[in-house]
Amino acid sequence: MSDNPMFTPFTLRGMTVKNRLVMSPMCQYSAEDGTVNDWHVVHLGSRAMGGTGLVITEMTDISPEGRISNGCAGMYKPEHVDAWKRVVDFVHTHSDAKIAVQLAHAGRKASCEVAWEGGGPLPEDRAWEIIAPSAIPFSPDSQTPRQMTEDDMDRLIEAFAQGARLADEAGFDMIEIHGGHGYLISSFISPLSNTRNDDYGGPLENRMRFPLAVFHAIRDNWPEEKPISMRISAYDWVDGGTEVDDAVEIGKMLKEAGIDIVDVSSGNVTDDPRPRVEGLFQTPFSERVRNEAGIPTMTVGNVGGPQQINEVIAEGRADLCCMAKGQLYDPYFAHHAARALEIEDYAWPKQYQAAGFFKPVD
Repeated sequence: MSDNPMFTPFTLRGMTVKNRLVMSPMCQYSAEDGTVNDWHVVHLGSRAMGGTGLVITEMTDISPEGRISNGCAGMYKPEHVDAWKRVVDFVHTHSDAKIAVQLAHAGRKASCEVAWEGGGPLPEDRAWEIIAPSAIPFSPDSQTPRQMTEDDMDRLIEAFAQGARLADEAGFDMIEIHGGHGYLISSFISPLSNTRNDDYGGPLENRMRFPLAVFHAIRDNWPEEKPISMRISAYDWVDGGTEVDDAVEIGKMLKEAGIDIVDVSSGNVTDDPRPRVEGLFQTPFSERVRNEAGIPTMTVGNVGGPQQINEVIAEGRADLCCMAKGQLYDPYFAHHAARALEIEDYAWPKQYQAAGFFKPVD
């Protein structure tokens, strides 16, 4: 491998990313009835221009009631395709980045205020019915969801399939299924939120039945050459929840089903906060899933400088490194990383080539 593994290509099916840096999904709460706008063109486009190999959109919901808030992005009606295509076309025209859409349903974490309004449950006069595998509220203050029926599951499986078809129309290179952080698919996987006593509850194999059905529906409606990822919460950080041993088994099931890569995160399945830990506190989870389940992984959480990314890739702890807050702080992180690593032939966008001669003063 190169002396700078961060800047080596990586291929999944017919998609090759130019480097190992991924922009992690981050909700922007700026869409209108699910339709993205100028904000999203600039937000996602600037990270692509900034040198990120793979840009993943914010959580994009497959039905209106599946949104966290009224400001969340959607992929459930024709108007969404043209709006997203504008974003995708900008990325493809003005950079060599690839772009993925994260398809999701918020489940029991839906019907909330936007983040800067506190993010709490909407008042009754503005709230909508929420659903989940079991009628367990996310927090003591949350709305209690209705337990899903098999008809609900069938309807949402088709909604995910439709989301895949719309995503292909918009030109996305990859789909990530959001199966983490306590949203609908995640809440099927975790025993803390799934206490069903039918074929969709109980042992892990049953709790994975709905997530795998969603994946197969998406795979059947998504071009063969385009890859699919799933984000999971590998560890719930709560007694009685998902453990890392379970995450390895989940990784094996996803590999057998045909998932191309697993995005390994943790927590947020209940309102218990994840511990504030320095360093790559989630990368050991990625490492175990990658090496014990034998499937490529992305790691996320406290990913910092380029040398750190080099070490993660070189040591086989993950195949791609997702950065969220760091790319909010610095949209041009990849270009600045190349400068820090003294990669002489690294190219800025042609419009920004003069930046290569700039020497910042400490």
